Amino acid sequence: MKLRRAWAITLRQLYLYRDNPTRFWQMFVWVTVDLVIWGFITKYLTTVVAPDFGVVQVFLGAAILWGFVLRTMQGVTTSFLEDVWSKNFLNLFGSPLQTSEYILGLVFASIIGGVLVLSAMLALASVAFGVAMFSLGASLIPFLLILFLFGIALGIFGLSIVLRLGPIAEWLVWPIPAVLNPFVGVFYPVSTLPEWMQFVSHMLPPSYVFEGMRSIMNGGAFSLMPLAFGGALAVLWLLLAYWFFAVTYRTVVQKGLIARFEAEGP
Repeated sequence: MKLRRAWAITLRQLYLYRDNPTRFWQMFVWVTVDLVIWGFITKYLTTVVAPDFGVVQVFLGAAILWGFVLRTMQGVTTSFLEDVWSKNFLNLFGSPLQTSEYILGLVFASIIGGVLVLSAMLALASVAFGVAMFSLGASLIPFLLILFLFGIALGIFGLSIVLRLGPIAEWLVWPIPAVLNPFVGVFYPVSTLPEWMQFVSHMLPPSYVFEGMRSIMNGGAFSLMPLAFGGALAVLWLLLAYWFFAVTYRTVVQKGLIARFEAEGP
């Protein structure tokens, strides 16, 4: 693996954002809308719930962290789909580029986009609603790391689906976060779920992050062991996602299905 090839994939994505500001601003639109909506909802809820419950901090904190997962996943899948839409995917693999270098390049692009969006959300939440996520202290670092690894895993899994089923399958990718949202307890404790949903929740790394966040923001103690287990799960999900991509890529090449992505002609 050569990092300069992976960085070349990242640079291509950055050039796309530079040359078309619309692509850049769309990264912030939906997460900003979600944050504003949840901000005003939580301000209203503070008037109807017990004053000692940190509604704004808990709900807006959850919205920010889940938005980070979404942006991380989309950073991988959207970058891949840019190559599909422009019929450039086969051109890339007509070069010495390796699949691991390609994935790593998408991950680098996702990191840059994720940091920008997260910074914007933190600034907006602080200025508009007085929520300081840094009140989580040092626990914020493992929280973000787990969510980042899980978001990357979802992104790789999503692009594998498109790779296997063809470009039309992109519409199967976008609902994935919405399907997982009820299971990970973004806005409510996992204990409120039915037992079968709790079982699924315990297999999803973000559930440990949101449970830990609520505990800290409501004056509880930071629990290291559940978070460490969530981190191990995130690494496992990432490894499984990359394995699934590698198997899928070999399959579509061997069966000739990759021709559906059409290399752009001269």
